[in-house]
Amino acid sequence: MLSWRSLLRTFLGIIVGLVATISLHACQTEPNAPISSPNATPNSEANKVVVPSKPEDKPKQTVVLPPATKAIVDSVPNGLYNPPRGDIRLAVISDLNSAYGSTDYEPEVDKAIALLPFWQPDMVACSGDMVAGQYPSLTEEQMKAMWAAFDDRVAAPLRRAKLPYGFTMGNHDASSARSVSGKFLFSRERDVASKYWNDPTHDPGVEFVDRFEFPFYYTFKYKDVFFLTWDGSSDLIPKDKLAWVEKALQSPAAKAAKIKILLGHLPLYAVTVGRDSAGEVMSNTEELRAMLERNNVHTYISGHHHGYYPAHKGKLQLLHMGILGAGPRPYLDSRMPPRKSMTVIDINFASPELTTYTTYDMRTMQPIKYDELPRSINGHNGMVLRRDLKMKDLSASERATCEKQLGANLCSA
Repeated sequence: MLSWRSLLRTFLGIIVGLVATISLHACQTEPNAPISSPNATPNSEANKVVVPSKPEDKPKQTVVLPPATKAIVDSVPNGLYNPPRGDIRLAVISDLNSAYGSTDYEPEVDKAIALLPFWQPDMVACSGDMVAGQYPSLTEEQMKAMWAAFDDRVAAPLRRAKLPYGFTMGNHDASSARSVSGKFLFSRERDVASKYWNDPTHDPGVEFVDRFEFPFYYTFKYKDVFFLTWDGSSDLIPKDKLAWVEKALQSPAAKAAKIKILLGHLPLYAVTVGRDSAGEVMSNTEELRAMLERNNVHTYISGHHHGYYPAHKGKLQLLHMGILGAGPRPYLDSRMPPRKSMTVIDINFASPELTTYTTYDMRTMQPIKYDELPRSINGHNGMVLRRDLKMKDLSASERATCEKQLGANLCSA
């Protein structure tokens, strides 16, 4: 028998999901147009807000928000912050899943989808774990039910809103872990996931450049941004797939882009408790980073570690995404409490940094400031430095601590 807490969560999830779907449905007539509620009228002053417009428009524009979206915005003290808009805006989400086999989602997932009309992104990106698989006893019917629930709560509202959805597969979606004989341990989950995404009715709406082995390896673009997705659902990418990655990054479409972004689930370096070990980050990290730098990849967006941390290593920007689903994790060697979050990326081609992050604490909906985060994180396979800092900004004590933990070779940025 379900507990009263489970019944309440299910009821609230259904209500918020329905409201979010209605909210996003209002933008289906034209991609990225101002989104209005089906119940709103031109004189619905209560639902109007002034938001930053695109660079080609006037400095600001008035948008009629759906009632559900405006209710969330108005619940934030002093209103929900909307950053200055870049040339291109991405709403980035990650790790949406709950417990193994679950077909339900945490309230923060519905909240993120409901707020998209406020941010008006050009597209939505996800760094994996959209469903709750990677459990050997799950039946094919259960796997299909999980993807059906994802479609209902996330993918279908995005399709109705005509928002392109670029994603990578996570270990709970379709793990690429292999047995000693080289066979996929979760081949049934991979088959179900592949069938879901290759169904034309589930088209994610991106402009494909190379479908290669979609949904595991593929490239797409949005205007002057080139995206590559690799299968980081386990720690090892086969050599033949890495050869494709490098070839794709040297393709005419990639070379013509003003910025290259990589989507993968496992990060290159460890940042949170419980994920600081081999198998929880990509293998051959330094070789991978050198290859990405050599091919001028600007940013690697990853998930899996359940903690937002904007970092850099060498010339590569590393966006470790926070979590919307169950199980946020604390940072390594930090007393900061874990929290759920999502990130809005504004790409500004005239800016030396190219990208600006605005990341929201999903409980308070307040932006997370850089100085709230660790200045650096020392994982087992290397130190990463917070995005706004350089190595010279670290104190002698901070450097000494890293070298004591990892050795001098791994303590560089």
